[in-house]
Amino acid sequence: MKKKIGVLPGDGIGPEVVREGIKVLDTIAEKYGHTFEYSYGDVGAMAIDKTGNPLPDATLAICEASDAFLFGAIGHPKYDNDPSAKVRPEQGLLKLRKSLGLFANIRPVTAYDSLLHMSPLKKDRIEGVDFVVYRELTGGIYFGAKGRDGDTAYDHCVYSKSEIDRIAHLAFKAAQNRQKKLLLVDKANVLETSRLWRETVTEIGKEYPDVTVECMFVDNAAMQMIYNPKQFDVVLTENMFGDIISDEASMIGGSMGLLPSASIGAKTGMFEPIHGSYPQATGQNIANPIATILSVAMLLDHLDMIDEAIDVRAGVNYSLKMGMVTSDISSEQGFGTDRVGDFIVNYIIEGEEDASNENISLGISTII
Repeated sequence: MKKKIGVLPGDGIGPEVVREGIKVLDTIAEKYGHTFEYSYGDVGAMAIDKTGNPLPDATLAICEASDAFLFGAIGHPKYDNDPSAKVRPEQGLLKLRKSLGLFANIRPVTAYDSLLHMSPLKKDRIEGVDFVVYRELTGGIYFGAKGRDGDTAYDHCVYSKSEIDRIAHLAFKAAQNRQKKLLLVDKANVLETSRLWRETVTEIGKEYPDVTVECMFVDNAAMQMIYNPKQFDVVLTENMFGDIISDEASMIGGSMGLLPSASIGAKTGMFEPIHGSYPQATGQNIANPIATILSVAMLLDHLDMIDEAIDVRAGVNYSLKMGMVTSDISSEQGFGTDRVGDFIVNYIIEGEEDASNENISLGISTII
C-alpha cells in the first residue's frame, strides 16, 4: 500500500520526537511492504522566523495533499513570554485545524500497569483506567469573535447543531466498540451552547440504543477525573472543556509524554503528541518519544493498517515493561530519545525477546 504522509516537526523537541515516529513508520513500511511518501513542512515559531507566517501556504498544501500527517509541537519562549505578540505559533495550529476541517480531537487515556507508581493518584484509583476523550476542535470560544472595547474584553462561544452532530456520531460509534458508555461533559446549567449540546446529543443517542448516555457538568467531571477515573469510557465535550479535561487526564498515566492524539476531518487526519514543545529540553536527546510513537499507531489505524498499529502498541508496551524509558518516566534509568525509539523498532522487527540487564543498560534489546 502506498500513502502520502505529511510531516510537520515544528518547534522545540518536536523534530526529535517526530524523528522517532518516522523511524517507526519506516520499519512498518519495510515489514509490511508499504510505501510511505513523506513531505515536510514548516509550522509554528520556526515558520514565523522563516516566513513571518506560522502556517505557510506551502505547509497547508502539503497537509491537504496527504492521506495523514504527523505533527510535532509548536511554541517558543519568545512568543510565550510576550502576550502582546501579534503573530503567534498557536495561530498556525488553529488555522490548520480550521482550514482542514479537523473537527474531532481524539485522546485515549491509558494507565499502564508498569507505570502506576508514576501517577500522583493512588494505585487503586487508576489501575485499569482506559477511556478516550472526543473533543470538538473547530468551534466554540477559541474560534468565536473576540476583541477589546476599552477596559472590556470578550470571547464569544458559538456552536451549531451540525458541528455537534458530526463529532457526536463519531463518539457514539466509538462507544459501541468499547464499553457502550458515553458521557457528555457540559455546563448546561449556565451556558446556552451547552444546552444545545445536551439536547442534540440526547436526541442522537436514540439512534444508538445500545449505548448508555450520561451528562455531567464540567466542574463535577474535573473532580470525578481525580476521584474515580475508572468510571469513564467515551467522554464527549466541546472545545475548551475538552482542552482542560484531556490535559488533566494526562496525569493519570504519570506523564504527558505518554499520550497521543488524533485530529480527524472529512479528508485527512493529524496525529500528534499532546505535550508541548518543551524548549528547555531541545537538542538534549531526553524528550519522551512514546506519545509520538503512539500517535503513529493512531495514524496507522486511520489508514486501516490495524495489524501494523497493534505491532507499534505492543512495542511501546514492551518498552515500558522492560524499563526502556526516558528520564521523565525513570530518573534513575532514563535513556535517550533515540535509544527508546530504537528499542521499539527492534521489537517491531523481531518481536518479544528476553532482554538481559546488560543489554537494557546499553539501551538496546537482545535481538540486535
